[in-house]
Amino acid sequence: MKINLKQIFDIVGESKKFGYEIAAEELQDVKGFTFGTPVSLEGRFYNRAGVVYLEYSAIFEILHICDRCLKEFSKNYDLSFEHIVVPSVSNSDNDDYIVADGESIEVNEIALTDILLSLPTKILCKEDCKGLCMVCGCDLNETQCDHLNNNEL
Repeated sequence: MKINLKQIFDIVGESKKFGYEIAAEELQDVKGFTFGTPVSLEGRFYNRAGVVYLEYSAIFEILHICDRCLKEFSKNYDLSFEHIVVPSVSNSDNDDYIVADGESIEVNEIALTDILLSLPTKILCKEDCKGLCMVCGCDLNETQCDHLNNNEL
């Protein structure tokens, strides 16, 4: 969703709330992740002392495959983010700000980037997942195989 921020940039104390969902069709383009629900975004842009801020939360579910036992599971997320938004920046290597292109900003793109960067690199179905036996491949969360006892690992 593209939001025009001209009024927010021009008027100190001004704010603009938003709330909507990123549809499942748009989430299909995110490679490597399967979203179980649309991404629900709720937040606001506001101008405090001439500085424009974006703060929002994202609520969604992702279907994962455990990195240890390879079981499919779903996990719900409720993440919060905050950024400073500027109309332009002189240094193109500056990652500290979100730059509004032509006083408008594409919230979906920012939200999906924030979400993907905040997800853990190792996804586990549970914190103490035992994984698979390296010899026979059985799920060590469900069964105990003889390979562990015989030190064949």
